[in-house]
Amino acid sequence: MGQFILSGSQNFHLLEKITQSLAGRVAIFKLLPFDNAELKNSKLLEDDWKKLLYKGYYPAIYDRGLEPRIFYNNYLQTYIDRDVTALTKVQDVGKFRNFLGLCAARSSQIFNLSHIANECGISQPTEKSWLSILESSYIIFLLRPYFENFSKRVIKSPKIYFYDVGLLSFLLGIRSLDELDNKQLLGNLFENLVVADMIKKNHHQYSLKEYWFWRDSNGHEIDLLTKTGSSFDIYEIKSTSTIQSKLFKGLDFFDGISDGRVQNKTIVYSGEQIQNRSKYKILPWHSD
Repeated sequence: MGQFILSGSQNFHLLEKITQSLAGRVAIFKLLPFDNAELKNSKLLEDDWKKLLYKGYYPAIYDRGLEPRIFYNNYLQTYIDRDVTALTKVQDVGKFRNFLGLCAARSSQIFNLSHIANECGISQPTEKSWLSILESSYIIFLLRPYFENFSKRVIKSPKIYFYDVGLLSFLLGIRSLDELDNKQLLGNLFENLVVADMIKKNHHQYSLKEYWFWRDSNGHEIDLLTKTGSSFDIYEIKSTSTIQSKLFKGLDFFDGISDGRVQNKTIVYSGEQIQNRSKYKILPWHSD
């Protein structure tokens, strides 16, 4: 039904000129960088998740065998020099690049608007404008916190993630696999990889789920949660390859304060075994 035109990327200026709402006559498909299931089905998924941190998920890298560091360098230059400057009238490209780097340094972490603005030397309205551009061009997404009356001391700021972990690694200055040796950095990158994969699958498969994280002021946290009716599915994401009892504490704590409304408690880790325990699921990072 209709005529299909496939273009290289989203044309922001074309979208601005569409005056009709097209309500009831439009279907929106978000074709984000590859997800793990797509790579697995094409026999392109790496066995080592660390290789994906460097390589990323953009189709051109797999289709044309491009060197990731060269691809991401060119991608950033064209994205910033053409798209961003045209859309936002950025006067200081250096500040925008610095802002993008600060966002990368806080991936998988709470995103504090005032801290970033002060560190970058920009106003909060400018920061919100730049953040909106990064979201609308599918560079980053903000994971919103979930809060209910069962806990009044919850964190209400979002967490920031990048859709593509290869781009994230490039922004963090990683130019080879050998540079992936910082444990704290690896933990954040692994969480970004897993969360982004679930978000991408949600769009690609049109699952229409909503995802949140949850954290209180005492440090209790759920990395990812979704709801079915009034029941929760909750996830703990850890870059470890071994399962220890302490990994279940956060899941059990949330189960307790939510009055037993948790339906599934899942740990996603860097190991290879799928385990179905009496109260928990243990899934590898590449599990469907």
